[in-house]
Amino acid sequence: MAKKVYVGMSGGVDSSVTAALLKEQGYIVTGVYMKNWTQDFPGFECPWKQDYQDAKRVAVRLGIDFKVFDFQKEYKQKVVDYMIAEYQAGRTPNPDIMCNQEVKFKLFLETALAEGAELIATGHYARTRDGQLLTARNAAKDQTYFLYRVTEAALQKTLFPIGEFKTKAEVRALAKKFGLSTAAKKDSQGICFVGEIGIKEFLQNYVTTEPGAIIDQQGKVIGEHEGAIFYTIGQRHGLNVGGGLPYYVVGKDMKKNEVYVTTDLNDAKLWHTEIPVTDIHWINGPPINQPLQVRTRYRGPLLDCSIDRQGKAWVIKTKDEVRAIAPGQSAVIYSGQQVLGGGVIT
Repeated sequence: MAKKVYVGMSGGVDSSVTAALLKEQGYIVTGVYMKNWTQDFPGFECPWKQDYQDAKRVAVRLGIDFKVFDFQKEYKQKVVDYMIAEYQAGRTPNPDIMCNQEVKFKLFLETALAEGAELIATGHYARTRDGQLLTARNAAKDQTYFLYRVTEAALQKTLFPIGEFKTKAEVRALAKKFGLSTAAKKDSQGICFVGEIGIKEFLQNYVTTEPGAIIDQQGKVIGEHEGAIFYTIGQRHGLNVGGGLPYYVVGKDMKKNEVYVTTDLNDAKLWHTEIPVTDIHWINGPPINQPLQVRTRYRGPLLDCSIDRQGKAWVIKTKDEVRAIAPGQSAVIYSGQQVLGGGVIT
């Protein structure tokens, strides 16, 4: 008997093709637009109306049921408030990871199952097998870095059809073949839920900041920043300190509202072989005697590593030095194609 699957449809080409493929494979498909954010900002219009219309248009084209799940309240609490608090604490959070953990693969999954769905699906570039998370066949688009906090139970109820394709061109060609209006739609940029607005412009709507000193490796004040909250470790652009060698952010003090920079690319504060992590999450249990790799940023290189438990904390040790480790970002642990889990860098 055909299984009922609820597909999270964002209005983009990937989730559109996901719905089309699953219908073609014989599933009883219901498209769901998750209404997570609708607020506009000065100079930036939230694209939700366009995305909703695009998703609905595809559902009509495919002849599938279509619903809207309004998760705005939960999204604000679980994702946006978390992100703002992390920035205020001087860290660099990843809202996409929290969205996947709290909304798409928890709230959406629970709501879909409560309505009678047996499975959910999204347009992520990833694969699953028996509750394991595997990298996508398209390495350039792989999104498993953002999915490492999803649970084994959720993965057993999840389909990622797009993860099997080696190129984005194949996905767009399928969208054209199915006659979907999103076939040529551009991939979204900017913050996951707001559209084209940058993180600085977004935060300025929620936090008040004061200018402060930018201090170089000799302890000399060389410029003024717009608020320490806006700077992250390893950042080079946007410092507005002119002339000579480029400067890189190596630290900041939120209480003093100071940002510390260096022109020395070999500065010890920029390079690490030990990465302390907290809030560790293992999808299928901790690793046991297997080769491990770590990725410390989306599309960052996979580096050979080991991981040790030190009390309640975990420390990831890399053979090669890692540049610009930013507290608040995630270190994700892989073993070949399998994503084992990871934690938040402290």
